Amino acid sequence: MGIFEFLYYLGYSTKKYYSFRNQKKLPHKVISIGNITTGGTGKTPATIALAEEAKRRGFSPVILTRGYKGTAKGPCFVSNQQSAISNQQFGDEPVLMAERLKDVPVVKCVDRYKGGMFAIQNFNSQLSSLNSQLLFLLDDGFQHWRLCRDKDVLLIDAESPFDNRRLLPVGPLREPLKEIERADIIVLTKTYNIRQEIINSLIGELKQYNPEAPVFLSGHRPSGFIKPSGETMPVESAKDKNLYAFCGIGNPESFKKTILSTGGLLKGLKVYRDHYRYKPHDIEDILNEAQKNNANWIVTTEKDIMRLKGLNMPENLFALTIEFTIGEKFYDEVFKGI
Repeated sequence: MGIFEFLYYLGYSTKKYYSFRNQKKLPHKVISIGNITTGGTGKTPATIALAEEAKRRGFSPVILTRGYKGTAKGPCFVSNQQSAISNQQFGDEPVLMAERLKDVPVVKCVDRYKGGMFAIQNFNSQLSSLNSQLLFLLDDGFQHWRLCRDKDVLLIDAESPFDNRRLLPVGPLREPLKEIERADIIVLTKTYNIRQEIINSLIGELKQYNPEAPVFLSGHRPSGFIKPSGETMPVESAKDKNLYAFCGIGNPESFKKTILSTGGLLKGLKVYRDHYRYKPHDIEDILNEAQKNNANWIVTTEKDIMRLKGLNMPENLFALTIEFTIGEKFYDEVFKGI
């Protein structure tokens, strides 16, 4: 372990110790969805899918989120209003969840216990009349030790599980791999194009850290395209079209693979840093590159298109929508005892 890793580990260990020591518990059940690495393991589509399934099973889910890079302070409900301001206030992922889950409250607060109590206080008059059980979903919660949870769901990207296996800032690990032992349920994401022997080897390693937690396989499939106006197109409509793509996310390579799976002809991909805030000249650059490559469509991610609100977007711009797919037994395991 190098000096920078060691310094990170010292800070991590101190924060973890005091967080567990001062852990608080909400008066309703909490399910955490998180990961052990930085980058895109697919938490947002998984959280959306879990919220939808919770509703189908008779719960009233409320999502608690940090709202990474959002400027809003204190507990607040996330608005999905079509403006750049909402993204700056709440962060990309919370606004996307509020957009996709119009009847599921999303609460932003760095302290998720305060966020949960804020939600309860605002729903206080409705709680007695609810025909369903209030359920909190803790978005990106594996390292939010200050809040007690009833289930810990850990997502691991099967395409690139741990990279160089080093802690931040040298590698992608937020925690040492032995912390996998805290997970109640493990989900391998993006498994559909991974060879079975690789999956088996990864599961074998995970079982060394956590022999008890069940391991489920999942995928992230393209479900369609959507324009800023809300107009949608089926996945099949991209077949044989010239596509120019751009993104500012944690795992651009995964986005590239997903675009190629639509049958479109990818003519170029411009990558920005994760959570990049686009400016008018960026749109001009993207449009120029798309024209040079004779692109029929310009394609980006749902998170990126949220960050483009307020800018003059081209008519042929689409966001590729992603669906989290997993077997019913996973949901049975998640909601068992809840």
